[in-house]
Amino acid sequence: MSRIAVFLYGVLSYGLFFACFLYSIAFVGNLDFVPKTIDSGSGLPIAAAIGVNLCLLAIFAVQHTGMARPGFKRVFTRMLPEAVERSTYVLLSTACLALLYAAWQPIGGVVWDIANPAGRAALLALYFAGWGLVLYATFLIDHFDLFGLRQVWLHLRGKPYTGKPFHTPSLYRWMRHPLYVGWFTVFWATPAMSGGHLLLALVTTGYIWLAVLFEERDLVAHFGDTYRRYQESTPKFLPRLLRRGERRPAREPAVLGRGPRA
Repeated sequence: MSRIAVFLYGVLSYGLFFACFLYSIAFVGNLDFVPKTIDSGSGLPIAAAIGVNLCLLAIFAVQHTGMARPGFKRVFTRMLPEAVERSTYVLLSTACLALLYAAWQPIGGVVWDIANPAGRAALLALYFAGWGLVLYATFLIDHFDLFGLRQVWLHLRGKPYTGKPFHTPSLYRWMRHPLYVGWFTVFWATPAMSGGHLLLALVTTGYIWLAVLFEERDLVAHFGDTYRRYQESTPKFLPRLLRRGERRPAREPAVLGRGPRA
């Protein structure tokens, strides 16, 4: 592939991803200005709907986690140019999400439904704040590197791709995975929790906890004691209240979570 073709491939992959990201806000939030949401339409019988939805989530999880492993990357770069590795990951993740949204089966039932207008408004505000945290955390990591644009841009300019150095910008000084905190908020902050939404929230929460184990194992293998010290000084998800005499976490060591690549 020529350098221009690689760059255009990366831009296209990113554009499709970002469109899917915006659609996700409406899909999970059950906002009815899009054709399909998590609770819209008439679905299959409950047992069949649960089975279909679990299969869709499994497809995404296998792709999302499997392609992020170092072993897969080594195989991938023997078959395709290394410069398109991240963009291909992003493109296939987007395809799996699109499949999930298109084939998702609504499941009836009401787990909770907040009637109080102030309560509904507060949960909706928290929901959108969760999406804001997700997006903000990707920019702390380096949004354009994370989603492949930096890789294809460097390739276009004839420069080798280099990894990002350790640093602890903003929220990463207080928790190791603010990106995942944003995802937890997105999936659970809803004024109306249906059976289908609960299934999505439970499975994705379990997946994130499992993905963190794989991700941190890889980070320890790559960064060694630097990341181990970061684990010891900084909690995973919730900032630790400072005790008397306790120091704030230093800017070094630290690491940035992989987010979508976990």
